[in-house]
Amino acid sequence: MNKLIVANWKMNNDFSDIPEFVKYVKKNAKGEDNLVVCVPSVMIKDFADASKKLMSTGAENCHFAEKGAYTGEISAKMVKSAGASYVILGHSERRHIFNENDEMINKKIISALKEGLKVIFCVGETLDEKSKYKSVIKTQILGGLDGVADLDNVIIAYEPVWAIGTGKVATTADIVKVHGYIKNLVSENYGKNLPVLYGGSVKPSNSKEILALENVDGVLIGGASLKAEDYIAIAKSRN
Repeated sequence: MNKLIVANWKMNNDFSDIPEFVKYVKKNAKGEDNLVVCVPSVMIKDFADASKKLMSTGAENCHFAEKGAYTGEISAKMVKSAGASYVILGHSERRHIFNENDEMINKKIISALKEGLKVIFCVGETLDEKSKYKSVIKTQILGGLDGVADLDNVIIAYEPVWAIGTGKVATTADIVKVHGYIKNLVSENYGKNLPVLYGGSVKPSNSKEILALENVDGVLIGGASLKAEDYIAIAKSRN
């Protein structure tokens, strides 16, 4: 099975970009599988309806409550009913801009899994934390997965915060080292071999090298996923 290629549009693109994106993928990505595109919540249904069997659709976030007085939020149940099968949780921008902590992320993960969504659970250290990445990542993973009984629908995405949108990419040695640490940590604590994606300035010029690395089960792409040409070029670099 091909490694997972996950797009994260963040707060970019709009409804007018969906038809051309899907059209390009349909024409140029024959035989490519394990493609996931996570879009802003207002676009989930349109993207899911347009992409059908070509790609899976994901949300970029969700709330932990099933329903209630949470103006402006969207629940995991809403995400699922709109047509998404994946959701990104714990993204560094949610942690550092919106002050989401491990406890809140844990509640979101539990809620999303309850609804049958596949969770892309993001972890990673800032530049200041780089020398102690092990303790940072351990705290994030154990906190985020606290009380989670079934990990079959959990995918971990390692995203060094200092490499997101900066053009900086962790060295191949760094990626192999940290992914190996995450794999061992999860195996020791949960007895599972979970997929681990790499995220952080992934683009067509470096994706082939990254995807070929040991313990890298796919990539989480930000800016380079906004154009279908770049997204599919990264997908094809798996081969």
